[in-house]
Amino acid sequence: MKLALVNGQRQEAQPNLSGKCPACDHPMVAKCGEFKLWHWAHQGRLFCDPWWENETEWHRGWKGQFPVDWQEIVHYAEDRERHIADVKTDRGWILEFQHSYITPEERRSREAFYPKLVWVVDGTRRKRDRAQLIRAWEEGVPFGGNSLVRKAFSDNCGLLREWAGSNAPIFFDLGEMERLWWLCAKSTNGSAYVHPFSRAQFIEWHRNTATGAARQFDEFVSDMLPKLIADYESRPRAQPLRWDPLQPRRLRRSFRF
Repeated sequence: MKLALVNGQRQEAQPNLSGKCPACDHPMVAKCGEFKLWHWAHQGRLFCDPWWENETEWHRGWKGQFPVDWQEIVHYAEDRERHIADVKTDRGWILEFQHSYITPEERRSREAFYPKLVWVVDGTRRKRDRAQLIRAWEEGVPFGGNSLVRKAFSDNCGLLREWAGSNAPIFFDLGEMERLWWLCAKSTNGSAYVHPFSRAQFIEWHRNTATGAARQFDEFVSDMLPKLIADYESRPRAQPLRWDPLQPRRLRRSFRF
């Protein structure tokens, strides 16, 4: 973990510090070696959140895009079940940065636990994933004539096979500085809609709430996108869309056929 409670204050690991876990209140030890990221670990073998994974530089880089006050937030369900969210925005979105493989059962459990969840998935963990996803998109069917949003098929793409069953928004990070790849919706025939999306815009959507971008993301994900996909798939011949998915500020007024 990046943060523990030291004298009641959230603090990063430093040599010779002792702290307490913000979730279970058990003692934690600062691990500050030369080879791994400095982090906090529970004393002994105790770990209070079975969903937690060992943190990598990739995790830290993503968390660092958001205020420290939003990082590693303990989230409680009505029955008092608790888990530590990677990032929880001030509009209630949980951003989970997933590096390691996750079973479909655990993925569904997390999506049920967090009512507003966005996955950011490390697409660089396996060497083949980047080429497979880009090839699936290149060979996909343009959505309504739009060349960037495409209906992609998962036959030869491990990331799509593993994640297309999710009901949450999913952004694949393939290590590209300018863009992520948004698995934005499922099709009724088992394929998925995928398009490249600005990395900077994704961060702005969630971080800069004063601009109204976060509210726009709420509306788009929960209402506009599902209706758009359903309407498109219900038409035997869809006309080209007149919108650019890389310009999300215009989504509200320009999502139309």
